[in-house]
Amino acid sequence: MSEFRYEAIAQDGKARLGAVHTPRGVIRTPAFMPVGTAGTVKALYTDQVKGTGADVVLGNTYHLMLRPGAERVASLGGLHKFMNWDGPILTDSGGFQVMSLTKLRKMTEEGVAFQSHLDGARHMLSPERSIDIQCLLGSDIQMVLDECTPFPATEQDAAKSMRLSLRWAKRSKEAFDAHPRRTPGQALFGIVQGSVYPELRAESAQGLIETDFPGYSIGGLAVGEGQETMLKVLDFTLPLLPADKPRYLMGVGTPDDLVEAVSRGVDMFDCVMPTRSGRHGQVFTHGGKVNLKNARHADDPRPLDERLDCPASRDYSRAYLHHLIKNGEILGMMLLTWHNVAYYQKLMADMRAAVGAGEFSAFMRRFKEEQAAGDIAPL
Repeated sequence: MSEFRYEAIAQDGKARLGAVHTPRGVIRTPAFMPVGTAGTVKALYTDQVKGTGADVVLGNTYHLMLRPGAERVASLGGLHKFMNWDGPILTDSGGFQVMSLTKLRKMTEEGVAFQSHLDGARHMLSPERSIDIQCLLGSDIQMVLDECTPFPATEQDAAKSMRLSLRWAKRSKEAFDAHPRRTPGQALFGIVQGSVYPELRAESAQGLIETDFPGYSIGGLAVGEGQETMLKVLDFTLPLLPADKPRYLMGVGTPDDLVEAVSRGVDMFDCVMPTRSGRHGQVFTHGGKVNLKNARHADDPRPLDERLDCPASRDYSRAYLHHLIKNGEILGMMLLTWHNVAYYQKLMADMRAAVGAGEFSAFMRRFKEEQAAGDIAPL
């Protein structure tokens, strides 16, 4: 199958059950995409990632363009072959990382000139170059180049930033449509910006819809505004987007963020939280967050989470995992990352099942109750 399309299967309230069809497989939605920044989901083999239930992973344009280089990856058969992942890959545009290099970049209408954080070499990331890199990598879903508006921002600054992103989005689509390496079934998503201002979000969404993308992302959130503000932005932004196309909330977030966003109609997510937290001794469970560095786990024989069918979650005691983390052992980081990715995928699977059964409200209530009860160590 070479067609990219979104299939709506069921809806419960605003929560949606669907499927994104790509040439390399179906992405079941709601979906969480583990972040594979440099062509790897840190601390995991690709078969482990797939075994958790992940249908798609995310690659990072900025890091891959600098090392090993998009042209090199293309010469070696593309990112899928390079990292031994045969499922769909979504790549970001590189804009978020470049914008964070405040002392090393200069932004113009053309794009962003920046110095590599690795060796100081100068680069230009324009909408056209971003698309070129993503096509060289061969990703199945690509993102337009945008400016991630910082928070807080005045309405004037947010408007200027959003309108630049709109112009870049049109250039990105023109470059994507004309790229010689583009293959049937690849898709380019637009990104809605506008900070916390409803009128700006509406203007951004309308401009992107007129340009006509097969999917739409909500950007510029999870940048310090807090969950309450983020959810308010989603409340007035999501109804602006086409119901027959996927909606992707970028860079979010905690398990509670995911549940709240799905209840509002978001279909796709990515975030470094499960992998980064695992490397630093923190895990997410059906009983809430657990910090394995805490001394109370030193004599705890329980597994991390008996409700997960993942070896890292069920086959190792908390006491052993505490020992590994306290001693800086690589195995500890690997096991906790594996568990976290498995937990996130189980959460998404449970939400998909709840929407399909028309029981999402009941699921959400149980989830909140379990998280509030917390994880209490035995006496």
